[in-house]
Amino acid sequence: MLFIGAAIVIAIGLVLLIVSDAGTLIGLSQDQFGRLIPLVAILLFIAAGLFSRQRYRLGEMMGNLVLWAGIFGVALVGYAYRDDLSGVASRVFGELVPGSAVVDAERGTATFRSGMDGHFTINAKINGETVRTIFDTGASAVVLSHADAIAAGIATQTLRYDIRVQTANGTGRAAGVTLDRLEVGGIARNRVRAFVAEEGALDTSLLGMTFLSTLTRYTVSGNSLELVD
Repeated sequence: MLFIGAAIVIAIGLVLLIVSDAGTLIGLSQDQFGRLIPLVAILLFIAAGLFSRQRYRLGEMMGNLVLWAGIFGVALVGYAYRDDLSGVASRVFGELVPGSAVVDAERGTATFRSGMDGHFTINAKINGETVRTIFDTGASAVVLSHADAIAAGIATQTLRYDIRVQTANGTGRAAGVTLDRLEVGGIARNRVRAFVAEEGALDTSLLGMTFLSTLTRYTVSGNSLELVD
C-alpha cells in the first residue's frame, strides 16, 4: 500500500506538470515543482511510518501528521518566495551591521542602509585597510582623516597640507594624494585621487565624488543606498 501511495503521488505530480499550460503552478516553474515531488513521496513514507506504530493513539498520530504537514508547508512557501526572503534577510543584515554592504555580484551592486543619524556609513577598503567612511556627494573627492590615512599606509609626515577644505569641524587644510586601491562592496578602483585632512580637521573619512563619479550610478531611496558598478 505504501508503494502504491507513493506511485499515486508521483503520478499526480506528473499530470499537474503536463496540464500546467501557464508554465507555473503555485508560484513554481514546472522544473521546480518536479523537484518537489520526491519530497512529497518522502513525507508519505514518514506518515506511513507513524501509522505503523500501533502504540500511538489516534490523537498523537494526527498531531504528528499536522506537524509534518506544517513543516512541509513552511518549506514550500520558503522555497517559492526565496528571492523575497533573501531581500528581507539582506535588509536585516544591513540594519544589524551598519557600514557593511549587501552585494549582488550578478547585478554588480552594493546596497547600504542608513544609520540612526540618517547618514550612510560605508566600510571601504583603502590600500587593503578597512576604513569607515560616510557617503558624501558634497565632497568633491575622497577625503581621509589623518588617522585613517596612517592606517592605510600613507606617509602623512611627508605631505604638504596646502589645500583649504571645509569640514564639519570648520575650515582646515588637506594634502592631495593618490590611493593605490579603493574598494567598496566589491566595487574596486585603482589610482583614486583623494585628500588627507590635517590632524584634528576631520573625524570620519568621506567617500566623495572621485570615487562616486566612476560608478554607473548611485541611488538613494528612503534609507537605502545602492551603488552600481
